[in-house]
Amino acid sequence: MKVNQKLALLALTATLSGVAHAEDLPTFKLQMANGKVSPTRIDVPAGKRIKIAITNSGTSAVEFESVQLRKEKVLAPGGESFVVIAPLDPGEYKFFDDFNQATGQGVIVAK
Repeated sequence: MKVNQKLALLALTATLSGVAHAEDLPTFKLQMANGKVSPTRIDVPAGKRIKIAITNSGTSAVEFESVQLRKEKVLAPGGESFVVIAPLDPGEYKFFDDFNQATGQGVIVAK
């Protein structure tokens, strides 16, 4: 096997490994729609990687954003995606819809 083939295989294995790990994580659902988020509070275990599955059920784009967590994800209407969050220390971590900051706010609480 040539070096380039070995590198490509290694990269593919690492990518697939990352996907499998994301699927195995504790998952918490978040609905975003028309300037609202639901739930507004997500309780998660401290010290564990987690996945937030985000659905935009509204009629306009939304952007999940958390400055504290350094995460952002834009979704078109009807879009679904997720963010993986590294293990958190106990505490509260704010998130918001960057396109609707006045009304689309929530908090992730790690316990």
